[in-house]
Amino acid sequence: QVQLVESGGGLVQAGGSLRLSCVVSGRTFSNYDMRWYRQAPGKEREFVAMFRRSGSWTDYADSVKDRFTISRDRTKNTVYLQMNSLSPEDTAIYYCNANRPHTNENYWGQGTQVTVSS
Repeated sequence: QVQLVESGGGLVQAGGSLRLSCVVSGRTFSNYDMRWYRQAPGKEREFVAMFRRSGSWTDYADSVKDRFTISRDRTKNTVYLQMNSLSPEDTAIYYCNANRPHTNENYWGQGTQVTVSS
């Protein structure tokens, strides 16, 4: 079993920055692809960014490229999402996800609210 705990959300003005954290516990951190998703009110949950378990390959949604950066600290079992140049369209609950490829292991955190005011 894997537990994910997000933190770092809050209220920020447009153009500002936030850094989200996701602490992973319960299993070996490096066995999982790590992703961030978000869900805005009235919308479906959408992919934001990912960090492949092997190597340093990352991927981003077009809407956040060049503004958001996903990273990880293996020593702290933590994945980060640095969010810059935030806009009201980034307002959502942000969720951390751990997925182990070729298995049915898929875990979610409880989410952290990000609100960007105009």
